[in-house]
Amino acid sequence: MLQANVLLLLAAAIWGFGFVAQRLGLDSLGPFAFNGVRFLLGALSLLPLVLWQKQRSGLQGADFSTMWRAGLPVGILLFIGASLQQVALLYTTAAKAGFITGLYLVLVPLLGLWLRHKTSVNTWLGGLVALLGLYFLSVDSTMHINTGDLLLFVGAVFWAAHLLTIDHFATKLTPVLLALLQCLVCGVLSLVLAFMLETVTVAAVAAAAWPLLYAGILATGVAYTLQIIGQRRAHPAHAAIILSLETVFAAVGGVWLLGETLTLRALAGCALMLFGMLLSQLPLRWLLRAWHKP
Repeated sequence: MLQANVLLLLAAAIWGFGFVAQRLGLDSLGPFAFNGVRFLLGALSLLPLVLWQKQRSGLQGADFSTMWRAGLPVGILLFIGASLQQVALLYTTAAKAGFITGLYLVLVPLLGLWLRHKTSVNTWLGGLVALLGLYFLSVDSTMHINTGDLLLFVGAVFWAAHLLTIDHFATKLTPVLLALLQCLVCGVLSLVLAFMLETVTVAAVAAAAWPLLYAGILATGVAYTLQIIGQRRAHPAHAAIILSLETVFAAVGGVWLLGETLTLRALAGCALMLFGMLLSQLPLRWLLRAWHKP
């Protein structure tokens, strides 16, 4: 169990610091060009894992029809969420991006109501606390909301829809194969828009090499592998809580590596959002038992 938790924590750290890489990549590349190269690198980094899985136990849903019926909608949702997130980083900080994106943890069970999924009381409580935190983090004393923060919030809705769509197709395809397909679809769509809307040069890609390698290989291939291995042995609720610490690592990375600052109001918002996300993942009965335990 300890080894699994350490692997999940490492995955959360890699994803959290990935926001720093995404922010740095914008110094050389437009948001769509960065995402295009990043996700194609991610697909390439997942290929060895797919081949290993094929030799080990085979690949479920590896026929062309099944792959693209699942890979296309999941990849399109990933493209929308990732595009909104990357464009938002032109206007906001990596620290705030991590926390606002993390709202998908609360939005997933709430959106699941449309699919007649059961939603517990603690999810509603966690959602309300997280929304209060979002208000403190993103809305200043003059009632003005940052453009980037608004894009991130809309993006969090698409991240939640993305996870629900993955959940729908998870029983039809091997997870790592689905991950590769979604990266491929997202990367191609991003590059198409990049060549239409941005100036893409080899020199610019070379200048963003380190952020691209981190976001494309470490944050996709390596972190995804760590997540798969860790979740085999970790309790799902514990895994969700550990992975939600991605938001904390994003804030640490933004302050430490990018010199970003957070006001006391923003810090209070971050604390409330983290508490809300954790509350939404813990069973209320477990919390009550822990509270009344002598």
